[in-house]
Amino acid sequence: MDNITHSLVGALIGQAGLKRRTGLAMPALVIGANLPDVDAACFFWLDGAEHLGFRRGITHGPFAWALLPLVLALALWAFDRWQDKRGTRPDGRAPVDFGWLYWLSLIGCLTHPALDWLNVYGIRLFEPFSSQWFYGDTLFILDVWLWALLGVSLWRSRRTEKRGGAGRGELAAQVGLGLMLLYVAFNGLLSDYAAYHRAKLYDPEPEIAIASPVPLLFWERERIIRSGGRWYSTAWEGEPFANGYFAPAATVCRIPADAAEASDEARAFLFWSRAPFAEKAADGSVILRDARFYDPRARDRFSVALPSHKCEELDDE
Repeated sequence: MDNITHSLVGALIGQAGLKRRTGLAMPALVIGANLPDVDAACFFWLDGAEHLGFRRGITHGPFAWALLPLVLALALWAFDRWQDKRGTRPDGRAPVDFGWLYWLSLIGCLTHPALDWLNVYGIRLFEPFSSQWFYGDTLFILDVWLWALLGVSLWRSRRTEKRGGAGRGELAAQVGLGLMLLYVAFNGLLSDYAAYHRAKLYDPEPEIAIASPVPLLFWERERIIRSGGRWYSTAWEGEPFANGYFAPAATVCRIPADAAEASDEARAFLFWSRAPFAEKAADGSVILRDARFYDPRARDRFSVALPSHKCEELDDE
């Protein structure tokens, strides 16, 4: 998910009562909720699509769950001590308990992979022990309805806290978190119905079915299926397949057997891709794409060109 969602979840957990456990509790929760995204630094040393095979891996897995909270807790504890020595520590800040700083940092960090699992991009939850990708197919990566729910809940919690005391503010935050869980569960049921139960109604029944949430319309799903060696989607324009599905308008090629050896970008792309296919470029070469991200606004950001490979058109199977 996006960092606004991660931050709001961390802040709301703090408002639900945990912020009173120690000084600097809210920074521990909010920063911790975003900390696994330190892997975004890979853009400084990786080229093109190489980041696809690196992100949402080692910094989102078990080693990071233990190490990142410890680093954050030490940094916040040292910051508190530094302010104390300089005489700039706020008088209203509660005493800092290192143990609680660590546990709150850990809670914040754990919310991050839990939320990232919810979309179609994927996450390697057990890296480095396993490089398997996991997909929740539940929420779009930017969910404005979730923003609104979390933002209003946070505002109401803080406002209620100021007017009626800490207990009432905590209750408002807890209700907000409960509504978030219900929203996620409802969207999970929608995706399950769209991907599996709905797919069984089609003839032929698809080999693979993916329900991809769409922006704004949280109740809608782009259905992506694989049938007869080809990918089809309810959101594309192009060659009709059956029951409302369409194939890409461009010519589809076979994925070259040695595509992963063509470049580091190609290797990373194929490692990351869940629904890979090859498209014929204007010069007759091959472009690797992913059926999940074939929207015109995103397809070029999720593709890799193989200029040395000529397109071998994919016949109907």
